[in-house]
Amino acid sequence: MGSQKDAFNSYREKMNERILSAENNKVIKRIFNVDTNAYLEGELSVKTKEMLGLVASMVLRCDDCIKYHLLRGHENGLTEAELMEVIGIANLVGGTIVIPHTRRAIEFWDDLQH
Repeated sequence: MGSQKDAFNSYREKMNERILSAENNKVIKRIFNVDTNAYLEGELSVKTKEMLGLVASMVLRCDDCIKYHLLRGHENGLTEAELMEVIGIANLVGGTIVIPHTRRAIEFWDDLQH
């Protein structure tokens, strides 16, 4: 059985390819490009930007976005101690409505560890 990471990446890749292959979607292509460029190394490290993205995603309650930033954070050396601080900030800012997303985030994080 495949991991959550594999299922997430496979679906994301398939659907991004489908979306980007459509004709006359210059706006969507530009949005995807801006998103990609925003998370490149700059004055802030990629890891820091992914932590910021994770907080925003948790507060906005976007599970797909949370998974994406967890995955990218993991790839860029995010530690569990750092993750717990990030999650603490997200719950402080977002309130208790973020708790269910915290549960799913930790489940996905645990899957990334294997």
